[in-house]
Amino acid sequence: MDVGSLLAALESSGVATTIRNSLYLFAVIESVHVMGLATVFGTILIIDLRLLGVASSDRPFRAIASDVFKWTWLAFAITATTGLLMFVTNAASYYQNVYFRAKMALLVLAALNMLLFEFTARRSVHEWDQKRAAPPVGRMVAAVSLAVWIAVIFLGRWVGFTLTAPVPAEEEINLEDLEKFLPK
Repeated sequence: MDVGSLLAALESSGVATTIRNSLYLFAVIESVHVMGLATVFGTILIIDLRLLGVASSDRPFRAIASDVFKWTWLAFAITATTGLLMFVTNAASYYQNVYFRAKMALLVLAALNMLLFEFTARRSVHEWDQKRAAPPVGRMVAAVSLAVWIAVIFLGRWVGFTLTAPVPAEEEINLEDLEKFLPK
């Protein structure tokens, strides 16, 4: 199956059709996505600022990580799920959108950055856990993390404002058709 066929199959799925045909469902999914992303970013911000020695430097890193990471992962799962639900509604357009592609690339970079932390500074956490800041590699990972997540947020908004679904040439939009969406 080629990419075009896969995207078409996603768009024609029952889930995608239900979301697309609902007056409120996409907006609810998008709102949950934004709340999840805010939680992901907020919890990552806590960790990164601690690694940089800017905030919560009086608390051990492991204690903060223990308190925060469970929320990060829960929020990330919610955000990924809602993101996938939004994607299937207009998969071909999202796939072609340069801001969407850049956002996906940055999410991969965020994952690689996290792996870098896990294989470097995290392995020696017992040496710096009580110190004001992480070692240089930990601080560098934190700075990259902040930059990447801020860019993910900006790109996500740009996706929303640059994505347009093509309207077939023979189909006109009739404002009188909007009456069916008004309360009776």
